[in-house]
Amino acid sequence: MRQRAIRNLAKLEMTHARITRVLDAATGGKNNFVADRDAVRRYDQAGPVVTTAARAVLDYLCRVVRHLAGEGVDQFVIVGSGVPSGLPAGGQLHDVARDALCGAVPRVVYVENDPMVLAGARATIEPVTDLVRVVEGDVREIDDLLDDRVLQTFLDWDRPMAVLLLSTQSLNDDEYFHYVIKRIRQVVPEGSYLTLLQTTFDAIPPELLGAIHDLLAMTLPGHAIRSREEVAALLEGLVLVDPGLVWIPEWRPDGLGTACAEQPSSSGSYGAVARVP
Repeated sequence: MRQRAIRNLAKLEMTHARITRVLDAATGGKNNFVADRDAVRRYDQAGPVVTTAARAVLDYLCRVVRHLAGEGVDQFVIVGSGVPSGLPAGGQLHDVARDALCGAVPRVVYVENDPMVLAGARATIEPVTDLVRVVEGDVREIDDLLDDRVLQTFLDWDRPMAVLLLSTQSLNDDEYFHYVIKRIRQVVPEGSYLTLLQTTFDAIPPELLGAIHDLLAMTLPGHAIRSREEVAALLEGLVLVDPGLVWIPEWRPDGLGTACAEQPSSSGSYGAVARVP
């Protein structure tokens, strides 16, 4: 434990923005630094309203969890959400799952690689519930992640589960992205679900595209951006739940989250949920 704590401290980067902390800052959360809040300010000045887009992401995640819990799924592996602290008390993703299950008890594993997010979640969530675990892991090391002891022992691998893969921006290599999806499909039980979230520049006006690319390279280097066609290619072979691959505000809107509802493309992200046969 001490070695892991030291390693996490060494990885803590306060002077450069991280996407999970930027989303947290944009939604009024507390798990972020000045660099992350400064990135939010720069993006808002450049044109797109990142605060509204970030709220659309949280709305989407809540709808996905609520829908899948309504389908009877009571196990969730949430990879790269940042364990958003901008959600209201009692309204975090594991709370949404619990409420939607109407008496059944969910098991939720958050997977994160940011030291601040890990520390915050372990301090505020794990001590108050036995039904949530926070695991250090990285989708870029998918084999190690899937072999994690907590994942293997905390979840029931004989029953369906939902894997929410939200850190796709860190997967720059499409070939490895395919491998990640393949490995998840290989190990999850029949009847499980896979959810994806992907940032795109498809709706950025051409006159702003150059400035946004430059800003991204400066604030979030290595952040992978994909077009709808590129995301669809990654999802080839998967059976998507209706309405398929869409702007995230268009994925089963329920009236509870209204961010970007009037202009879904302003969310800047595509989302899809696939059932694993």
